[in-house]
Amino acid sequence: MPVTVVRFNLVEPGATPASLSARYRAALEMAAYADDRGITTVQTEEHHGVANNWLPSPFAFAGAVFGATRHIAVTVSAVIGPLHDPLRLAEDISVLDLLSGGRLITVAGIGYRPEEYALFDVDWKRRGRLQDELLETVLKAWTGEEFEYRGRTVRVTPRPFSDPHPLLLVGGSSKAAARRAARLGLPFFPSAHLPELEAYYKDRLIEYGTEGWTMMPSAVTPLLHIAEDPDRTWAEYGEYFLHEARTYASWQSAEIRSAVKSAATTVDELRAEGVYRILTPDECVAQGLDNHVLHPLSGGMPVDEGWRSLHLFCENVLPRLKDLEG
Repeated sequence: MPVTVVRFNLVEPGATPASLSARYRAALEMAAYADDRGITTVQTEEHHGVANNWLPSPFAFAGAVFGATRHIAVTVSAVIGPLHDPLRLAEDISVLDLLSGGRLITVAGIGYRPEEYALFDVDWKRRGRLQDELLETVLKAWTGEEFEYRGRTVRVTPRPFSDPHPLLLVGGSSKAAARRAARLGLPFFPSAHLPELEAYYKDRLIEYGTEGWTMMPSAVTPLLHIAEDPDRTWAEYGEYFLHEARTYASWQSAEIRSAVKSAATTVDELRAEGVYRILTPDECVAQGLDNHVLHPLSGGMPVDEGWRSLHLFCENVLPRLKDLEG
């Protein structure tokens, strides 16, 4: 069956603490509902200091999801590695791996917003070296053995559940990211459909004598919203998708390659692009996608509308995808 994902970034422009709390709790209820119906993955992400309240703490959210579910995986895509203390990150991921029985997937990127580095007083120019240190450190930490770290001997406990360690991928769209993944023998997660970068990564695996694999987005991986009347839904809720698309666009320079990248400035332009798609259940099945990424609360979408989308997907799309697989 195609991979099925429910994505949450918990954006809500103009939120109050009460409304944002309700949104967070709704997301957990949605995750539990998705888990019960066989959706494979919850995807979340990390951004800091964003006016629309973008989720800054993906691992805290992942822990809550694990507490509310039994089977579903959580992919943090991506954690901004250089903003984290390596030893503390190793501990946090290890604890989540133990709590979930190995359901956490972490994609480590270096980010693309200098403002986030400034917020935490981290040197933007050192991000590559900091990422190298972080990845090398967490891999050593998860052995449970003593190792040298910044001139002293340290040991991190507890060891994680997963053997040899929790699933950790290196994310990015640069050759430097591909080299980093290959050198460490870690899987590579290109941020867009980049076959030439995948080939470069495979060449570097040979060069370094390491083993790895690629988890690359499909050439077409739209963000989905399911509705019985797409025309009406675009008219009523299109501004929420546009808000998120414009937020992303404001962060991404020309050289950034991303599976979610839009040049739209109006709802009509956004609809024509196809990065965000509002589909009927029949249209969704007919797309024949390898990955179905549902984004029920996109851009601060009202929770009730998010539930309508999720219900339609789970009740009218997911069973048919299973039938096609059978």
